Amino acid sequence: QVQLVESGGGLVQAGGSLRLSCAVSGRAFSRYAMGWFRQAPGKAREFVATIRWTGLSTYYADFVKGRFTISRDNAKNAVYLQMNSLKPEDTAVYFCAAGGEVYSGRDYINSYEYDYWGQGTQVTVSS
Repeated sequence: QVQLVESGGGLVQAGGSLRLSCAVSGRAFSRYAMGWFRQAPGKAREFVATIRWTGLSTYYADFVKGRFTISRDNAKNAVYLQMNSLKPEDTAVYFCAAGGEVYSGRDYINSYEYDYWGQGTQVTVSS
């Protein structure tokens, strides 16, 4: 069983930064792709970023390219999302997820491709 717990959310002014963390339990963590998604009130959950099991390849939604960075530390069973130049429209609950095929060589950008999810952490960006 894989369990994910996000942390690091909070309230920040526009232009500020936050770093989200996701602690993952389970020995299989390093085999899976990891992703970050977000969901704003009244909107569908949307893809933000993903990182392959090796940590060597990442992929981002267009609206965060150049501002957000996803990374992982397989030794610590953790994945991170560094968010810079935050905008009010980045306000949402952010979820981390694990899934895809083990040792996969492709990116996973659809929520249905992920098997395990955290409970989410709230990010609020004030203008």
